[in-house]
Amino acid sequence: MKIFSFSPFGYEGSLVTVEVDLRRGIPAVDVVGLADGAVRESRERMRSAIRNSGFEFPLERVLISLSPADLKKEGAGFDLALALAVLDAQKNNGDAAIRDDCVLVMGELELSGMLRPVRGVHAAACTALSCGINRCIVSSANGLEALEAEGMKVFSAENLSEAFEALYKPELFKSGIESEKDPGVLGGECTGGVMFAKTDDSCDMKHVCGQKKLVRALQIAAAGGHNLLAYGPPGCGKTLALSRFAGLLPLLSPEESQSVTRIHSLAGLLQPSQPLITVPPFRMPHQTASIEGMCGGGINCRPGEISLAHNGVLFLDEAAEFRSSVLQMLRVPLENGSISLSRAGRTTVYPAAFQLLMAANPCPCGNYGVPDKICLCSAHSVEMYWRKFSGPLLDRVDIRVNASKKDNDGAFLSTLELRKEIACAVTAQRKRGVKNSRLSPEQISRYCKLEKAEAELLEKEAVEHGFSQRGISACLKLSRTLADMSGHEKITAGDIKEAVFYRAGGNVFEDAEYA
Repeated sequence: MKIFSFSPFGYEGSLVTVEVDLRRGIPAVDVVGLADGAVRESRERMRSAIRNSGFEFPLERVLISLSPADLKKEGAGFDLALALAVLDAQKNNGDAAIRDDCVLVMGELELSGMLRPVRGVHAAACTALSCGINRCIVSSANGLEALEAEGMKVFSAENLSEAFEALYKPELFKSGIESEKDPGVLGGECTGGVMFAKTDDSCDMKHVCGQKKLVRALQIAAAGGHNLLAYGPPGCGKTLALSRFAGLLPLLSPEESQSVTRIHSLAGLLQPSQPLITVPPFRMPHQTASIEGMCGGGINCRPGEISLAHNGVLFLDEAAEFRSSVLQMLRVPLENGSISLSRAGRTTVYPAAFQLLMAANPCPCGNYGVPDKICLCSAHSVEMYWRKFSGPLLDRVDIRVNASKKDNDGAFLSTLELRKEIACAVTAQRKRGVKNSRLSPEQISRYCKLEKAEAELLEKEAVEHGFSQRGISACLKLSRTLADMSGHEKITAGDIKEAVFYRAGGNVFEDAEYA
């Protein structure tokens, strides 16, 4: 029996082969293969667990090899693999007839022989499947997580005795059963043929009062996956509105769910009751977050906030209070949808296709430009406050909304009502196979074609507002989203005007329909 375990490093991780040799000599257990302290301590946990489970520990000298030898192994997740490898070697005495069978084993042992859950099981199962290993033994707490790896046969063990029994009985392993595509099963509700998460009154957009333009901007952002910046004085409702943005997002597709679940599995954030993440992540780090906390790092290159927000949202409240280096670090992931980390001579690439939402005050005191209030900030302090964002970062934000002015005209739309146009846009984008915010220059030319009158209008507005080439592309992508929300194939002049309004920061068209 060939027993494998898993060493998490970055997004990929590595399979580790566990081999045992029983030889003559003074009884002892030697572990070779760059094992850290936690893995070396497994020798004692394994010995007690084997004896307390009713087995006899080998009286020979035990040599355990973890390969590849140049890969550092860390954590207690190797306990069960080591114990089963020792018991297998003792039972079969190196019988080569059964050594072609492979199994992935992960779990931490208690001294009693009971199993504890470990992190990274979903990632380990996916990696094992890619290497042709389709059976795994894990603790019962990790069983559902492993079953979400499509094609993996899993045995969920409560203790060492059950795990050893299953090692030679393939019929005990179970495969994951595809759940019915039903709103009740997925924990969501269907709008316009698109699945959304269930909402309640506590997270409904209808309670966001006086910010009609901001709610409309959030609807457009959710429909096309666009980045957004909302600025306004304290108490205007921008944080309330942005914190309820998650209710506008559709549930993840099966492919998106797998990558998000893998990242959260590596971070140890999966819940036993939620082995597969279907709701887009919504991450809201504190303003004191460091670069390592945002982009990831540590010995094993664990994921940071931007990778945990993959296929979801990264919300920076009071964005100007974040360190300037943290804000500038976002530029490359926003452009590439991934982040490359290098630690201890090794490199890993995490996916980071997140949607950025930022909320900020107009100045450090928050009263700049607010009627009937006095701003106590100097011109220099206001300049330094906004300089933290930098032009290149703001240029990657498609939608900018000035939330200073209250707008109470018209009825407030609920989250369910806002979803109708979002569903229409999401359906159109899924047919194309790409979100509007992620359109490449070639795709913009293909999907955002303009008639002569609309092209002249966009050119005129771009000159008037001084848009860069990226700004013009952002207007085209926003226009495409607005057309999709309306169910139109062609982009209209109204779509372009509204796109320019939100790209320009909400300070134009004051007398127009969108002001």
